[in-house]
Order: sequence, then C-alpha cells, then structure tokens
Amino acid sequence: MGIENIYTQILTEHNNSSRNKHHIENPTAVLKGVNPSCGDEIELELREKDGVIEDAGFTGIGCAISQASASIMIDLIKGQTKEEALRLANLFFGMIKNEVTDESQLEDLDEAIALKDISHMPARVKCAVLGWHTLENAIHGERNPEKS
Repeated sequence: MGIENIYTQILTEHNNSSRNKHHIENPTAVLKGVNPSCGDEIELELREKDGVIEDAGFTGIGCAISQASASIMIDLIKGQTKEEALRLANLFFGMIKNEVTDESQLEDLDEAIALKDISHMPARVKCAVLGWHTLENAIHGERNPEKS
C-alpha cells in the first residue's frame, strides 16, 4: 500500500468516525468556525483546566477534509497545554503553507501529516485549516458574537 493510500485511509477514517464529533460535558470554550467559500461549519468545544485541554469535541458539517482535519486536531490537543496546542497549530499552518517541510519537525503532527499535500490544492486549504484556526481563536479567548 502506497503512502497516498495510507493518508487517504487516515482521512477517511477520521471523517467517518464519531470519536471526536460530539458535544462535551461542561465546555469552558465554545467557538464556531465557518468557511464561507465552501460552506464548511464547525463548532469547537474545549474544556480547559489549569491551562490543560482536558477534553475537546466538535460538531458541524462540511467536506471530508474539514471534518477529518478537525478530528485529527482533537486527537492531538487532548491532554496538552494551551501553549502546546498553539505550537501544534502553528506547526500545522507552517506545513500547509510549505514553510515547514522537515519531516523530523512534522512528526509532532502525527496523523495530521496526512494533510501535507493540501497545499497543492489551494481551494482545499481553507477546509484543512478551519478547525485549527477555530482552535487558535478559542484559546485566545475570542467568542462568536451570538455567544457573547
């Protein structure tokens, strides 16, 4: 099985899984992310205690890339400090922009590496980064206007 097939399998499994696609109990942050160019929408829920992301989940609709990317992201950030989650988000953005290409640096992204070649499909980049930008905004304390 080629590497492309492994990556496709990872994205398909995350897109079809409900493991991270659910509401969580007692979230401390809830933020909606929207990609108006294609209609992807997610609502990210985080529960943070003492600077650590104890739990996370998301709900929403969208293409397989946006849904799989959000699910992969949640696997990576659960149990991490907010600072580490932001570092991983920045590493992901660097990978997507082809600014970080060193495989040893990208190892921290684990299954998110499956999205590395999205940079060659500009129309899909916003799909891949939707959850990550929503995470970044949630950690920085931004709130949706309707949630204020």
